[in-house]
Amino acid sequence: MDAVAPEWTEGRLNELSKKVDDGFERVDADLRALRVEVSTIQRTMIQGFIVMIGGMFAGFSVLGALIATQL
Repeated sequence: MDAVAPEWTEGRLNELSKKVDDGFERVDADLRALRVEVSTIQRTMIQGFIVMIGGMFAGFSVLGALIATQL
């Protein structure tokens, strides 16, 4: 049996256009949410890096003070 392709009427084209637009709106909303999450993660990583650098600086300062008192 040969399947007959349905005819594309104005109504069907409008319906398809609406579905495509809705799909792009969902993708756009998902990308915006992802940008917020990535921004939050980036901020957290920067704060962690600053804390690590501060801890290293404090550790080396204490080590330097201990070495200085032993001389």
